[in-house]
Amino acid sequence: MIRCISPIDGSVYAERPTLSTDEAPAAVARAKSAQSDWAARPLAERIALVQAGVANVGAMNDEIVPELAHQMGRPVRYGGEFGGFNERASYMAEIAQEALADIEIEDSAAFRRVIKRVPHGVVLVVAPWNYPYMTAINTVAPALIAGNAVMLKHASQTPLVGERMAQAFHAAGIPEDVFQNVFLDHQTTSDLIAAKSFGFVNFTGSVGGGQAMEQAAAGSFTGIGLELGGKDPGYVCDDADIDAAVDTLIDGAMFNAGQCCCGIERIYVAEQHFDSFVEKAVAIVNGYKLGNPLDPETTLGPMAHKRFADEVRAQTAEAVADGATAHIEKFAEDDGGAYLTPQILTNVTHDMRVMRDESFGPVVGIMPVKDDAEAIRLMNDSNFGLTASIWTNDAIRAETIADQIETGTVFMNRADYLDPGLCWTGCKDTGRGGGLSIIGYHNLTRPKSYHLKKA
Repeated sequence: MIRCISPIDGSVYAERPTLSTDEAPAAVARAKSAQSDWAARPLAERIALVQAGVANVGAMNDEIVPELAHQMGRPVRYGGEFGGFNERASYMAEIAQEALADIEIEDSAAFRRVIKRVPHGVVLVVAPWNYPYMTAINTVAPALIAGNAVMLKHASQTPLVGERMAQAFHAAGIPEDVFQNVFLDHQTTSDLIAAKSFGFVNFTGSVGGGQAMEQAAAGSFTGIGLELGGKDPGYVCDDADIDAAVDTLIDGAMFNAGQCCCGIERIYVAEQHFDSFVEKAVAIVNGYKLGNPLDPETTLGPMAHKRFADEVRAQTAEAVADGATAHIEKFAEDDGGAYLTPQILTNVTHDMRVMRDESFGPVVGIMPVKDDAEAIRLMNDSNFGLTASIWTNDAIRAETIADQIETGTVFMNRADYLDPGLCWTGCKDTGRGGGLSIIGYHNLTRPKSYHLKKA
């Protein structure tokens, strides 16, 4: 049984039974059977059907926004995820013809030589709860457009998301067996992967979850894309616009209660700007309103689960015990459960877990640095590599620094954004593979070569 405990009040918001050991393989078999007919449809038709499904999700947005608040705690004032959901799907639809086009090497009287991109077959998408629509559509839309059947397994914290997407896509005309929302427990998921049920698996979640996926796939030669943990840094150079930097980086650290895959978790500031940056950051955070996410006045909702808040509290307490300074007084609404005071820490070091382990909550450590070399060393002193944010007025300097950072994406003068035209990827313990962009299509298909000698 999948059970969603609402972070609003700890009540059971939704329950769903998981597929049995007989039902799960049967669902895979239906997907495999339906996939060939789906792939045979014209590409333009698949694109149109996916776009119609996306539009149907948008039509549900007024219902979806409070559902998200109940399931994972994001305040209703932010209006849900349809903007990014639509942007990503629309871009992938726009580039599909080019990204999936045949690569023609020769078509002469003697030979036709061409490389085609063909679908894997059935793609399993294992999506997280923190941005449950946007993270899912990164793979669902291009996988379907490329001719794959898709099975979507959502996190137990957000079980209604997959149901909404299935309802929207089926109403658009995508066959029910081509796009399936499934509820699976961990063991059944692993067993299906080990049994070579899928041509490709895309997983967004924890490092431990990614390791379990790889272990399940060992020896099966199933392709796997992984986006796992992060500890994304921001670096404020000596020539940066400090007001813009502090506004964006602190929002990047605290938005969605810090539960963003590419949220800012550590900040390095040129030493001459350090005191000013911290002062401005503290003022911003003290202006937040922590509370019930269904209240339109709330700017910071609860974390998705008490255990996530407990990990942030533990990291913060350990840091303070080791000499860090906490700048935010406990908010009255902090109940010791899912509702958590956002926190800014200084006098932190990389010996502290809060600067080393993923926090995935509303806490950020800020350190002064003397120059670019020190900032680069500290940014690279991490097991993770998803994004990094550099703040400077010198684009050449930013790119020079970026070339030396071990990460998947580098931003200049922005943060916490996913550009669908660029490959969304990571390195080190953040995982491997890449989504969106032309490269996303390449990962959701395989190359097939045709060497045809004409008689």
